[in-house]
Amino acid sequence: MHIHILGICGTFMGGLALLARTAGHTVSGCDANVYPPMSTQLADQGIHLIEGYDAAQVELKPDLFVIGNVVMRGNLLMEAILNNHLPYISGPQWLAQHILEGKWVLAVAGTHGKTTTSSMLAWILEYAGLAPGYLIGGVPENFGWSARLGNTRGELRDSPFFVIEADEYDTAFFDKRSKFIHYQSKTVVLNNLEYDHADIFPDLAAIERQFHHFVRTIPSNGLIVANGRDVALQRVLTQGCWTAVELFDSPQGWQVLTGIDRSIQIIFQDQLQGTLNWDLLGKHNRLNALAALAAARHAGIPAAVGIEALTNFKNVKRRMEYRGTVNGIQVYDDFAHHPTAIQTTLAGLREKVGVSRIIAVLEPRSNTMKSGVWQDSLAKSLIQADRVFCYTNQLGWDVHSALATLGEKVSTHDHLQQMIDSIVSMTRAGDHIVVMSNGSFGGLHDKLLVSLGRHAMA
Repeated sequence: MHIHILGICGTFMGGLALLARTAGHTVSGCDANVYPPMSTQLADQGIHLIEGYDAAQVELKPDLFVIGNVVMRGNLLMEAILNNHLPYISGPQWLAQHILEGKWVLAVAGTHGKTTTSSMLAWILEYAGLAPGYLIGGVPENFGWSARLGNTRGELRDSPFFVIEADEYDTAFFDKRSKFIHYQSKTVVLNNLEYDHADIFPDLAAIERQFHHFVRTIPSNGLIVANGRDVALQRVLTQGCWTAVELFDSPQGWQVLTGIDRSIQIIFQDQLQGTLNWDLLGKHNRLNALAALAAARHAGIPAAVGIEALTNFKNVKRRMEYRGTVNGIQVYDDFAHHPTAIQTTLAGLREKVGVSRIIAVLEPRSNTMKSGVWQDSLAKSLIQADRVFCYTNQLGWDVHSALATLGEKVSTHDHLQQMIDSIVSMTRAGDHIVVMSNGSFGGLHDKLLVSLGRHAMA
């Protein structure tokens, strides 16, 4: 089958393209922004990419057009597809029908931690010899790719297990259900639930309804692994649940006890399962580990094996990813783009560095952040930072006023190079710079490292 993917450079659709290509399909695609690293990753797989959505692409005559949720009515190619009555389908539905059918799907949902928890879970299954397929909205460093089909080691047959990051964002312009509704999941992690995606959800209650629809799709012989302290998830489950629930961060289920030298004791139903020694920062990652261990146990992997696997877990690119040290100044890259994620990221780093200075560099780039929905909670999320630099380019709300309670430690900038120069001028050996954005941030990480090096030589 030849499929042509509209919106192919998104993390989900790009991963789908890799899976389809590996499964033997001919794959081509288009996007408004074809640039590395996704363009390079796809080109390396022999996937033909086209810049833009011109209507002439219907002349490629694929068997099926697969539509990403970035595509809206008025898109020239989409209008040509509709006007010519050509076959099309959403990305999640194609995935469900052609990749996930017959699989034991382990899905990780929630506002925060989906990518990291999915990566942990896939790695535990891999370490245990189950060689799962997976589709994750990031690049797990233990694997090096955002998606793969998976094969049982030493055998020709596909692995029955597939791990997927289950997003609540809508499916397509013609299907406003959340993506995760399509996946027919058997094991489900519900990490947490907060308001997000202000561009499509009016309030938290609307997101809770989608999560309840998701719960309705989980079979009675499946398992829901849920955060025991999350009030919104409690509301979701009390709307109706037909599946066994196992709690984490709860005395009734999975817990962690933090020991010395970053060792973590894993407890399940008051029984010690083992001790995890690792370098990942923060309480949020400890909870991610609990969720992954519980989900893997449902797939038949003992907690002791899962704990051993996590000692070798290398995290995910852009999740507190160390980018370099110049003149004793360390630079990290993090995907945090929600006040809760910002707060937990900085709290985890503070746990590690003690009284050393933390410089937070923030780009409010997500649709929800740009809307100003979180402006009243942004300052509180940055309290752990000693200095805050915020890039305000093309924002429709007053960031400086929103961060005024942080006083003189805040600087806002409309120009990237100006902000870099300001950061470089005030840093000193022993500082830790955390760059937080869900985009490329104009290549700030590399530019900052270069500028720090030049400053050190001056």
